[in-house]
Amino acid sequence: MDTFKVGGALVAMGVVYGDIGTSPLYVMKAIIEGNDGLANVSTDFILGSVSLIFWTLTLLTTVKYVMIALNADNHGEGGIFSLYTLVKKSGKFLLFPAMIGGATLLADGVLTPAVTVTTAIEGLRGIPRFYDAFGNNQHVIVVITMVIIFGLFMIQRLGTQKVGTAFGPIMLGWFTFLGVMGVINFADNLSVLKALNPYYAFHLLVSSENKAGIFILGSVFLATTGAEALYSDLGHAGRKNIRVSWPYIKVCLTLNYFGQAAWLISVKDNPTFQSIEMLNPFFRMMPKSLTVVGVVFATLAAIIASQSLISGSYTLVSEAIKLRLLPRMKIVYPTDQKGQLYIPAVNTLLMIGCLSIVVTFRTSAHMESAYGLAITITMLMTTLLLLFYLLQRGVPKLLSYTIFIFFAVIESIFFISSATKFLHGGYVAVFMALVIFGIMMIWHRGNIIQERESDKVSLCDYKEQLRELSQDTELPEYQTNIVFLTTKIKGHRVGKEIMYSILDKRPKRAKVYWFVNVFVTDEPYTKEYYVDMMGTDYIVNVQLRLGFRMNQEVNVYLRQIVQELMEEGKLPKQPQKYSIMKGREVGDFAFVLIREELTRVTSLSTIDTMVMQAKLAIKKIAFDPARWFGLEYSDVIVEHVPLVIGEKKKASHLTQIQVDDFDEDDD
Repeated sequence: MDTFKVGGALVAMGVVYGDIGTSPLYVMKAIIEGNDGLANVSTDFILGSVSLIFWTLTLLTTVKYVMIALNADNHGEGGIFSLYTLVKKSGKFLLFPAMIGGATLLADGVLTPAVTVTTAIEGLRGIPRFYDAFGNNQHVIVVITMVIIFGLFMIQRLGTQKVGTAFGPIMLGWFTFLGVMGVINFADNLSVLKALNPYYAFHLLVSSENKAGIFILGSVFLATTGAEALYSDLGHAGRKNIRVSWPYIKVCLTLNYFGQAAWLISVKDNPTFQSIEMLNPFFRMMPKSLTVVGVVFATLAAIIASQSLISGSYTLVSEAIKLRLLPRMKIVYPTDQKGQLYIPAVNTLLMIGCLSIVVTFRTSAHMESAYGLAITITMLMTTLLLLFYLLQRGVPKLLSYTIFIFFAVIESIFFISSATKFLHGGYVAVFMALVIFGIMMIWHRGNIIQERESDKVSLCDYKEQLRELSQDTELPEYQTNIVFLTTKIKGHRVGKEIMYSILDKRPKRAKVYWFVNVFVTDEPYTKEYYVDMMGTDYIVNVQLRLGFRMNQEVNVYLRQIVQELMEEGKLPKQPQKYSIMKGREVGDFAFVLIREELTRVTSLSTIDTMVMQAKLAIKKIAFDPARWFGLEYSDVIVEHVPLVIGEKKKASHLTQIQVDDFDEDDD
């Protein structure tokens, strides 16, 4: 049930608003730098800029996400993949905007820790002692930023539950600080409140003072990049908690932007401020006595924003794995809450990406030039999926299409204006998004090809052959128990490659053939199993139902199951003549892991063949079944078998000829 509690609203502040809450650190700075500095701005330019920010926050964040998108929850979970799950029955093609949106969200998210932490640390220059010691030396900023980001990624494996309880109060203090700093600066110049009138926003877009023209929206858009993360974190905070806390957040953000505007108006003609490199109005408008507090607060907020992004990336990837858009990866659950997860491979890739961006772009100004382009694509994809959600919920077509067109036009304009960032670093996010999207496409298409073309066979058809093989004393015993891990167990159907391994590749004689499926439940400590022996004492189908916190130590669980089956008289004893354990009645186990190799004798098209080759290559890199199932110290046999999919090619017919002598190759 979606309920509101004061504590829940506080948690929402810590989990949901990290990204959007750090936007005041760099939005106005980016707008001023984009217009060639403080010396080239007027009062109307500043008012127009803050008006654009206010109405962007109002239309995109408040109306689209808080009022509309939060209604589209899938059992309490939000985000683009959850939205896709709700509307997928409306058309198979909707998977593609979901994949595009997910890929761009992951890619652009790599920039968030780099941008926010670098901007916060650059605020140290406002502290006289720091400036006297290091001046504008960016090397120091880069080193400090990299240490913080590295440390942040290193603590992920410990879980964030305890740290997370402190996030809410810290962010509440941060937003209050934003509001107070804003009020202090515009209390003596209430004329900035004129920016609430959208006239100033429209006037700036056509004004000759605006040197960037419509492309200024690329910088304005940075104020709302966290809106998509707000929707993605729905499951962590709850709809009502977000909606109740958002007005306070919106007011504090607005006050701070207005305070920056008032400060800029008061100093825009001052040569001292005009000459400052990388001028950041957020830090400069603070009383000097509060600069240190501001930098510390900003750094904490940047770390929390980064933490929210990292946690959101884990959730996004885990949802993609469930939708079979990405290969299985090792997932660690540091706490008893299913939402608290850690994916080592994703953590490593994000860390490398963030640190590389810091080293490559060095200054927050350069990072801001690359930031925001990909997220505009995510927002467009969300808008498209929301159209189908509204239609599915019975909202009148006229209203649904009006909402869709309204937001699609706004976001398309933002996309076009952000496209100028492509050559200034946006290509990094776009390239990463294309790589992620390409992997998703290969995995999805490969699954379709495999399901369409590959053979599943019923164990019922092979019961007699397996019985004869297990009793064939002319063959050496391969192992007492042979275990095959299967993705499905329903209907006694297994991949044909498993039966090929047992019967054709090398007949494997064993006393018992095990076919094991592992199913992960939503509870943390489930330890259950289901057995179906098909009326035999030599075939055992097992489904292990394990909680998400349980280690998948298949070998340990199987030894318990075999003991219980023997005690129940369903399996004969397996006495071992040679053993260090006296009276041992359980035989040895061999785990056969099938590594599929695409055979050349299938008639797949060239494109489908390339897709399958790429899928198998990705699987080999990303997924180690021995480690996944806890078999590192067991007897594991990796067997390469042909993955026969599609119709077999007809072999070319050889013609026999008669010759007197054989031709020989020249030496």
